[in-house]
Amino acid sequence: MKKRPATLAEVSKVAGVSRMTASRAINNQPGVSAKTREDILRIADEMGYVVNPLAQKLSTGRTRIIGVVVQLHTPFAADLVLGIGSTARNAGYEMLAYSLPADDSAPPGKVVSLLQQITDGVIAILPYTSEYLDTLAGAAVPVVTVDTQTDDSPYPSVISDSYQGGLLAVRHLAELGHHRIGFITGNMRLSSARARLQACRDSVAQMSLDPDPWLVTEGNFAQRGGFDAANQLLALPQRPTAIFAANDLSALGAMAAIREAGLQVPQDISVVGFDDIPLAHQMHPPLTTVRQPLQEMGRSAVNMLLPLILGLDLPSRQTVLPNELVVRGSTARLGGSGRRG
Repeated sequence: MKKRPATLAEVSKVAGVSRMTASRAINNQPGVSAKTREDILRIADEMGYVVNPLAQKLSTGRTRIIGVVVQLHTPFAADLVLGIGSTARNAGYEMLAYSLPADDSAPPGKVVSLLQQITDGVIAILPYTSEYLDTLAGAAVPVVTVDTQTDDSPYPSVISDSYQGGLLAVRHLAELGHHRIGFITGNMRLSSARARLQACRDSVAQMSLDPDPWLVTEGNFAQRGGFDAANQLLALPQRPTAIFAANDLSALGAMAAIREAGLQVPQDISVVGFDDIPLAHQMHPPLTTVRQPLQEMGRSAVNMLLPLILGLDLPSRQTVLPNELVVRGSTARLGGSGRRG
């Protein structure tokens, strides 16, 4: 039979200290000398003692666990979670992630209850449905969001400057001589998608580009959405010479539609994405895109959450990080035939 984990009482007995002292050492509380703490932690490890997070929260008020609600199957999420995990560990916290199965789903009540019981705070990524955050906040669980559904979110948030990134993308295409630029939108329920669309519209006006409203099509941040939207653009009497997609997945879908139509990227149509997911530089040709600082966004989310866990006020309730244009082979000068690496 599998040996059961040791109890706190058994650890304290072997260490020759009281249960209170053992608890203080294991939970990194003051009042224990460095030598005694080291001995107790070594004995606890040798005996296979496992901290009960519920008991820990009852005794110390904290578990040193950060909850993350995310769609782990999306490329956008991978680097965010890496940034969250590494920063949490460096601060002495562990990360507990729950993956949402779909855009419009919310964690089941039992998951929300679990997050409430055993986490010190929660980071929510892409909260399409956010009512569960009100439940957590009502139970005094600090919440930080990455990306926001509304411009006046009640929760502290970390975002990249989607408007600035959109300007970079359209300006790049305009400087290559493109005037008829198609735009594939993201999920318009998110402020980032709306900001990228506004940047596109403002660029069209400021740079005297073709203002044809049919050049704006809906992609919903999905590869299939990008494919269908690009087909709509290609079916126009005068097709665009370039396409800016609100994220890389829809840009990849657009490139597939262009190839299926017997055209080439970038010789016939240039394409720009947004995010710089790992697939972006693996495509043929590699995708020109606006790089979001995804790992830095994850780190910033943790750095916003930690003061809230300690009951401190934040100097600002929103952190906005700049984006960077990464030029690769999917864009070329209008009328040119050259490729970039």
